[in-house]
Amino acid sequence: MPLNIKNILAAVKEVKNKSTKRKFSQSIDLAINLQNIDMKKPEGRIQERIELPNSVGKEIKVCVIATGEMAFNAKKSGASLVIERAALEALVGDKKKQKDIAKNYDLFIAEAPLMPLVGRSLGASLGPRGKMPTPVPPNANIEEQIERHRKIVFVRMRGQPVLQCRVGNEDMADKEIAENVQAIVRRIEGKLKRGIKNFKSVYLKTSMGSAVKVAM
Repeated sequence: MPLNIKNILAAVKEVKNKSTKRKFSQSIDLAINLQNIDMKKPEGRIQERIELPNSVGKEIKVCVIATGEMAFNAKKSGASLVIERAALEALVGDKKKQKDIAKNYDLFIAEAPLMPLVGRSLGASLGPRGKMPTPVPPNANIEEQIERHRKIVFVRMRGQPVLQCRVGNEDMADKEIAENVQAIVRRIEGKLKRGIKNFKSVYLKTSMGSAVKVAM
């Protein structure tokens, strides 16, 4: 049985009520603590890109690697960075530039025929960070792809049975935040052998506030 949306909404309201007013909009973060997980098995190595129903209230920097018309349309559609073939080839021997790009951009989209070159030029920097590009065909609607990627969060287990990510900010509607939480919970639940029974606890908190437990 999935986490009750009413319980998530109640936790979101409590998080906001407990939050001290700041001069900026604080993020709202989700933490899922798991139990009875074999860390040596696939369920102990969860690494998921999850497309949310709503944005998380911050700019997601999307880098598009493409040529020709797709590169042109990506620039027109507001991609944070567009890397064309010549620039991609120049990255092969420039490790510092590779690391800078991997660090400064959240998500990557690549024209499928360029993927082998992406592997040679950026693979060593993107791979360990779980940021290898989503390959798309040359005729893909890149504007739609960019918009979709701006609603994606990356959820990764790092040696401990804990998953954390941003799900929104204080200025967002409670319902939007709750829907984002529910989307993540459902996806993780589907990756676990015992589903929701592998959830030990779920918490929400603002970036500078105290954690609130979601009733299960």
